[in-house]
Amino acid sequence: MTAPEPAPTEHHAAGHPAPVLLHVQDLHAYYGDSRVLSGVALTVRAGEAVTLLGRNGMGKTTTIRSVLGLVPRAEGVVVFDGAPILGRPTHLIARAGIGLVPEGRQIFPNLTVAENLRVCATSGAWTLDRVYGLFPRLAERRANMGGQLSGGEQQMLAIGRALMTNPKLLILDEATEGLAPLIRQEIWACLATLKAAGQAILVVDKNVAALMRFADRHVMLEKGRVVWQGTTEDLRADPKLTARYLGV
Repeated sequence: MTAPEPAPTEHHAAGHPAPVLLHVQDLHAYYGDSRVLSGVALTVRAGEAVTLLGRNGMGKTTTIRSVLGLVPRAEGVVVFDGAPILGRPTHLIARAGIGLVPEGRQIFPNLTVAENLRVCATSGAWTLDRVYGLFPRLAERRANMGGQLSGGEQQMLAIGRALMTNPKLLILDEATEGLAPLIRQEIWACLATLKAAGQAILVVDKNVAALMRFADRHVMLEKGRVVWQGTTEDLRADPKLTARYLGV
């Protein structure tokens, strides 16, 4: 297990790492009397793509929920864009600049595509037209109800809805789960486009091969603890890691 990265700094010079956008240190989370996370530490820098890896039930979604203030009891340090956010209300954390694409999409089935996108809109670079440019299929279906869309279209809508909040950090929980291979490829291409444009991304997904093509760094969880973190090159160099911590 690698040592946690230092706390975020506000400035960086040319050639130095980008500033830390999300800094999580010694994070513990509980559901009732059960401790689900034990000292999780991770960072996401501006413009960086980071993954949370691990088998089902190892704490990936709970880590995301703890960052977003959705776990009733969480302790530790969570700093976003230089400000502590642990314990703040979820809507204020979202307003600070974190956009979530939740597991299961959770779009509004009785709103149109356009209404789903507008409901979370804030002022900024992401507009309806820009989302439609990223996902032309949503433009074609803009008057359809969310419940009338295919699973892949709903996933595109969930991503578009999160982008309409103009997030500094985009978090995706199981972004390609249950989708057809061609749709998965389209989602990964979309995420690569966002990363190339400088969007910071934290993503949970089971497609390790796709994640290794896309992400800069990876954090592995087992039973609520970080057991390894490193770069894509580090992960490729040690195939035993994926067999030990991600194999079924």
